[in-house]
Amino acid sequence: MAPKPFVLRMRRDLGEAIPQATWPRGISRRTINEHDAKAAHAVLEAGYWEGGGGAPKFRQWWSKLSKDRHFDPELCFLATDIEGVCGICQCWTSNFIKDLAVHPRARRFGIGRALMLTAFAAFKMRGAEFVELKVREENPGAQALYKELGMRVIARERG
Repeated sequence: MAPKPFVLRMRRDLGEAIPQATWPRGISRRTINEHDAKAAHAVLEAGYWEGGGGAPKFRQWWSKLSKDRHFDPELCFLATDIEGVCGICQCWTSNFIKDLAVHPRARRFGIGRALMLTAFAAFKMRGAEFVELKVREENPGAQALYKELGMRVIARERG
């Protein structure tokens, strides 16, 4: 069996200023509810295959997510357009960004950036000193976004 690929653990200190999220025209933001779950999962599926990862089947994902002690629907941010959910930033209460995905139809408009800045601001309002995430080492596009947003690599580990 091949070893798991490496992931980079990245961190952003929240003591410094967080830029205001700028949302593209026609995009709105809300937090997740049970009615949005399937659409949010579809964005994860569409987004993760291109990033080298994958998403579990919907029932498994929603059941596990909604029962996790670190899940708070107020920390699961969705971006929506006229077609529905087009972006998701799902965070844990432990100051960790679990998933960020933008549907291919909505990429290159700044939605991922706006979702991340929204998450940073939410954690800062909750009194967090920092926020972390993991990103696959072979996903330079995501790494570039995270570095642009002030995140730095603090560890390299097996995924």
